[in-house]
Amino acid sequence: MTTSGRSPVPGFSPRRRSVLLGGIGGVSTAALATLGHSGTAAAGQRAGSTAQSAAQQPGFDFDNGNFIRDLRGEDAQGGATSSVAFMDVTVVIRDNVLMNLAWFDALAPYHPTAVGIYSRIGRRPSSESSTNRNLNIAGLYATYRVAQGAFKDERAPALGAALTAFGLDPDDESEDPTTAVGIGNMAGKGVVAARERDGMNALGDEGRKYNPVPYRDYTGYRPVNGAFDLVDPSRWQPRLTTHNRRLGHGVGDKGVFTVQHFITPQLRLVQPHTYQDPAEFRLAAPRHSDHTRARDYKRSVDEVLEASAALTDEQKVKAEFFDHMLLGMRLSQYAAADAHDQGTGGLDMHGWAHLFLTHSVAQHDALIAVWHQKHRYDAVRPFSAIRHVYGSRPVSAWGGVGEGMVNDIPADQWAGYLNVGDHPEYPSGYVAIGSAEAQATRRFFDDDVLALTRQVPAGSGVVEPGATPAGDLELRWDTWTDFVEDCATSRVWGGVNFTKTVERAIPFGEQFGDRSYEYVQRYVDGDVED
Repeated sequence: MTTSGRSPVPGFSPRRRSVLLGGIGGVSTAALATLGHSGTAAAGQRAGSTAQSAAQQPGFDFDNGNFIRDLRGEDAQGGATSSVAFMDVTVVIRDNVLMNLAWFDALAPYHPTAVGIYSRIGRRPSSESSTNRNLNIAGLYATYRVAQGAFKDERAPALGAALTAFGLDPDDESEDPTTAVGIGNMAGKGVVAARERDGMNALGDEGRKYNPVPYRDYTGYRPVNGAFDLVDPSRWQPRLTTHNRRLGHGVGDKGVFTVQHFITPQLRLVQPHTYQDPAEFRLAAPRHSDHTRARDYKRSVDEVLEASAALTDEQKVKAEFFDHMLLGMRLSQYAAADAHDQGTGGLDMHGWAHLFLTHSVAQHDALIAVWHQKHRYDAVRPFSAIRHVYGSRPVSAWGGVGEGMVNDIPADQWAGYLNVGDHPEYPSGYVAIGSAEAQATRRFFDDDVLALTRQVPAGSGVVEPGATPAGDLELRWDTWTDFVEDCATSRVWGGVNFTKTVERAIPFGEQFGDRSYEYVQRYVDGDVED
């Protein structure tokens, strides 16, 4: 997804992040470097792939530790060094669900009832799961095989180095279903093989024989509007953006611009887990952004401008937080798990794997349905609608970095506080997947508890560094309900969505949380056909 300059990563230094995933679905080089911070052995100490040699490595306790929960360290960039960009939401969500599927399948043989989704490996004796050793080894190998087979970027070598640091042999490709190494390899490879041609064009060869381009559109989508011409004010207009080829984070190549394209429109054709056809989920047409309904259209525009003009420091940093997928969605998942992982009755490693799969399937299947609707309605973004309604007339709004609220900004010079995603506006993808993950987690724990808190130091904002926020802030979401409401409203504060768009995205996304929970529980209970 084109980041269009600013890359909102407010001044959070994530307290506990996955050094194996480096955020949603991505392993970052910086994150792997934190293995030392976690107290593991130095890279290069390859001691074979047996459980015995793994257990000899200092720092991580293979017998009592939990690789999903425990291998989290500091990574202030939120995965910035990964090849997956901050806003590449469609690829990020796909990567995440692949990894979580592999974890589930790798641990299933050690569970009393669970069966794998893409690999049906025989159940192991309970004596082999009396400690976490085999589960950790199987999970780590599954992680590596997914990175190696599906990601095909710097994450696989980084994970190979991580395995070596643990005394495991990344070159051990055994598929012996009686060993943890073999089970992990089979689970990871099974997921990669099953999802390789899921419709996302990960191999890049759909419709072309030569020079494959991974994730390229093969559906033939073409926007009605161009970056310089708004032919239909109800339809999506690609935005002209800075290139950011070299430096990123708001610093683009001088004089070099690019035009947005609808990122992975083929996502609507990807195979879901919990339903057959995204067309079965109804969503009312976005009449609020239909320019032929002039009163509703102008009201939608004015709501965005009013929110822009009234921005507070808290709203700005919340908007930045939710706009950064690798923080907002991943940290909420860990926060909920941590809140329920205290004392007796807390989550074991199976519980963490089941929760993470429930969470990621909800996001994945929600996003497929969202992309179906985005393609169907091809709805206009606020920046285009504001220019259509007001032209070059002055409006009251946020005036840009360091300007605060101004009363004389020409409408055709207005920009939202956040970057505009490179896809049609309706419905909001971020809100729908946030609502989906919230409902999935509610069902999993049978409560609404989130308990996510983030400290935001003064001046640590990304859009207005050094100035926003004026003082230290604490962001706190005690419940998922609070989290989803702020996620939704933040998209209006940021100027990227209309009010009715985010309001409708909440119930639309929620239904996929229910479906995901019920889907995963069937596999946990073993209540599926062979």
